[in-house]
Amino acid sequence: MTFDLATASNHLASTSQEWWRSAVIYQVYPRSFSDSNGDGIGDLPGITARLDSLATLGIDAVWLSPFMRSPQKDAGYDVSDYKDVDPLFGNLADFDAMVARAHELGLRILVDLVPNHTSDQHRWFQDALIEIEGSAERDFYHFKDGRGLNGELPPNNWLSLFGGPAWTRITNPDGTAGQWYLHLFDSSQPDLNWANPKVQEAFEDILKFWLDRGVDGFRVDQPHAMAKAEGLPDHPDVERAGAGFIEGEASPPMWFQEEVHPIFRKWRKILDSYDGDRAMCGEAYVLPLTFMAKWVRPDEFNQTFNFRFLNSDWNAKTLFDNINESFEAFDGVGAPSTWVLNNHDVLRHASRFGGLNIKPTDSDGVGPNDPQPDRELGLRRARGATLMMLALPGSSYLYQGEELGLPEHTTLAPEFRQDPTFARTNGARVGRDGCRVPLPWEAGVGAANGFNQTGKSWLPQPDIYAEYSRDQQDGVEGSTLELYKHALKVRKELALGEGSFEWVNEFVGEKVLGFRNGDILVVHNFGHAPIELPAGQIIASSLHQMTNGHPLVADQTVWLRLVVA
Repeated sequence: MTFDLATASNHLASTSQEWWRSAVIYQVYPRSFSDSNGDGIGDLPGITARLDSLATLGIDAVWLSPFMRSPQKDAGYDVSDYKDVDPLFGNLADFDAMVARAHELGLRILVDLVPNHTSDQHRWFQDALIEIEGSAERDFYHFKDGRGLNGELPPNNWLSLFGGPAWTRITNPDGTAGQWYLHLFDSSQPDLNWANPKVQEAFEDILKFWLDRGVDGFRVDQPHAMAKAEGLPDHPDVERAGAGFIEGEASPPMWFQEEVHPIFRKWRKILDSYDGDRAMCGEAYVLPLTFMAKWVRPDEFNQTFNFRFLNSDWNAKTLFDNINESFEAFDGVGAPSTWVLNNHDVLRHASRFGGLNIKPTDSDGVGPNDPQPDRELGLRRARGATLMMLALPGSSYLYQGEELGLPEHTTLAPEFRQDPTFARTNGARVGRDGCRVPLPWEAGVGAANGFNQTGKSWLPQPDIYAEYSRDQQDGVEGSTLELYKHALKVRKELALGEGSFEWVNEFVGEKVLGFRNGDILVVHNFGHAPIELPAGQIIASSLHQMTNGHPLVADQTVWLRLVVA
């Protein structure tokens, strides 16, 4: 392995006051956060009631996963009304109350926006079904005639990311077979036609609707999928790429089209026209990062998720390369790097690092018949990874429950699974339900450990979740919750998010990785042998028994304030 320090990236401290450049943003998955009415599904009043706990954690903003009106075929990523709250979660008054309380606590609110597709129950799609071919209503989506003698074959060879073809044929009102419509995801999620100016105008109005209600910004789902190549040609390399793409090769006709960028520039102008430094983050799954950086040029997204870092193997060389690539790409366009270890689509890092060598891109999850991760090893490494991530300058994203050290629910029985991936692949892909299980708040309060008072739960918790409950960790020295609270407090006090970055030569190799952020030395031990540290003051440690003068043990990260001669 070669660690080329001569060409490695450095990063200068930021002088900007824009909050999103260094914010710690906490993802709330509403149906699994807190349930106020006992129906087994989390809701907006439940979030409002627990916002104090997020404020004391030390975060800056909350990103809400979908809560808009939806048939819930894909956990809300199938929207049927972009200007309303789904009754599962409450109503617009509940939303307004939540935003008001968050702002009282100094927290910003970002909402999830899903622009690539709607639900098939959306009024736009229902109107398209009853109108004739070539109508203005059908032009909101991608309707095409099929191939073959009688149109019985899909219009092209595109595949759905959830499995199977990306096309479904409709039945006309008179019972005859009709056109096909495109859906890069589930068949209940038809793709919008972003070449249609009416679609663009509709979403500009949606942005203003939520900005007028006080939201501080948006997380935009699948922005790289919105524009499609003219004529919707075949995927030229579907045999190798499947529904996806091959990094470094030409963009497939459904991903990364240049026509998306003028759309985002319009959106950025809308956000910038509002007071309060509003921001938007793109879920732009675009690699390499130099290509992703096009999405965060100064007049487009404020930031985008760093999937390179999220998908890293937990080893020194991969992280060395990926951190270098991140700073080089994002600094090159004046955007902050973002750092994330978890979200609602990937295996929780406390399980991912549990000895199975799983990357988020390897699997949708772990099932009861699969090899099981080592919980103790996974949590130890996860704590070290978190402390390393939070010391990196830029913006960090946390996913609900990681501050408790929650492992994945890896033994969830098939009858409880609700992810459409599981159904569309007949169980061949386990799906993402294991990271979406409701949170444990108070051990022993109902079967769901304080998620509500009734014990009902849309996904059952594993028995082990009681020991991870928030009340079992709050104020307990050495707990994962206290580690997060301390790290976030110190991160803010020392302005590490706005800080500088440089590798420290003596701590770069296969067994150790270390860097400086200002006068703070951050070191992680990837090996087994203890590592001696220079003199200094330990201000954070992923293993709570660490004290000054002790060597760094396996899987441990420390923040060390160096002694200045």
